[in-house]
Amino acid sequence: MNFKSKLINFFRLIFPSSLTELWVFLFFITLYGILGSYIAINYTIIFDNRIPWDAYFSFDNRSIVMTGGSFERHPLSYYFFNWIREFAFLISNGKTDSTFRLVLAWLSTTAVSLSVLQVFKYLKNIIRLPLIISLLLVSFFGFFSTNILLSFTPENFTYTLFLLCLYNHYAAIKLKKEEKISGIALVFAGISVGGLTITNIIKVFIPVLFEKKLFWSWKKFGNAALRVTITFVCYILLYLNRIDFKYKNIFNKTNEQYEKFSNVKSTPTWDMILSYFFGGNILFSNFIIRDKNNMKGFNFKGLIMDVYSSWIPYVFIAILLGLIFWSYFRNFKNKLVQIIMISFILDIVIHCIMRFGLHTSYIYGGHFIFVYPLLLGWLFYSYHSSPRVLSFLTVTIGILLIYLIINNYIRMTEFFWFLNSYYQ
Repeated sequence: MNFKSKLINFFRLIFPSSLTELWVFLFFITLYGILGSYIAINYTIIFDNRIPWDAYFSFDNRSIVMTGGSFERHPLSYYFFNWIREFAFLISNGKTDSTFRLVLAWLSTTAVSLSVLQVFKYLKNIIRLPLIISLLLVSFFGFFSTNILLSFTPENFTYTLFLLCLYNHYAAIKLKKEEKISGIALVFAGISVGGLTITNIIKVFIPVLFEKKLFWSWKKFGNAALRVTITFVCYILLYLNRIDFKYKNIFNKTNEQYEKFSNVKSTPTWDMILSYFFGGNILFSNFIIRDKNNMKGFNFKGLIMDVYSSWIPYVFIAILLGLIFWSYFRNFKNKLVQIIMISFILDIVIHCIMRFGLHTSYIYGGHFIFVYPLLLGWLFYSYHSSPRVLSFLTVTIGILLIYLIINNYIRMTEFFWFLNSYYQ
């Protein structure tokens, strides 16, 4: 395959390649775009030079846009956000005004819309679900609270969501064809995904473990080991170059961050796991307004999520988790399902067991929320010859979708009340 063909296939992978895919993409980019544009034009919350972090839901908008975030957690995002910031300045003539915010919002809108498209492509082309089921599941995914927030938020998680969705789709195509994952693709994924959030680099290597007969042939195993090694070497060299090879700073800063984000005891652990990690990324919870300070004398209001105050959201999350684990055990021998679940388990270990950032784990949804529609898709697939079960699953997801839209719409009206009160 020549370079031109590879380039065409690359763009066909990322962007809509059929009329149905185009309509899905246009629907969500319009929906998210209207929301993001309205917020960017009328409010200052997307980027305010006085507020580096925590204006809403612990996102670090200004800090991320200006610096890429802390090097120990986001080692290479400095370079990525340099491009984004300079592009936004180019359009706004160097001003951090509504035009600047609008560019940031539309970049986020495009990234999240492409993420939704990748999930739809996976459901349609990899799992090969009927169109109506694919549309149902992608609609369910599209109204998750994380997607709504990231669609106008300039953050690492916004672009991590897209890159992980894209890589999982690409890896699934390769494994379904019983082909190995390209070394160039592995290096690119390792640098981009791991560069935005360091722990996610492990997810890049999970599909490699499921290449055909990898452990049956020393040649195949050696080739895989070489690809992984090259990826690690490229990543580590870029990381060390970012910090001027002062590698001891990595351990010092990592310990500081772990202590800071892992020792919150204000809420029972089980409730943080359900309300924040499993729930807050999908179904908005109650909001709390807090007094914040930028450490330079400026006071402002911040918005965070509380745990659920009603039994209904807990039932919602319990049903969804039940469906997810039903899908996993039903498709246990499916290597594509195993890849998705192992990736999800990694986040569960980091946030729920190690408790890193558990009290704000609703902001980490970009790392894993795409696993929900994909696992639900595999559940539908496993019962393709059982009309009764398919009907049950369709009705169940339909009811969950209706509640999701109503709940998240009501919460977004509360979010706009917050914006009208403090960020006009």
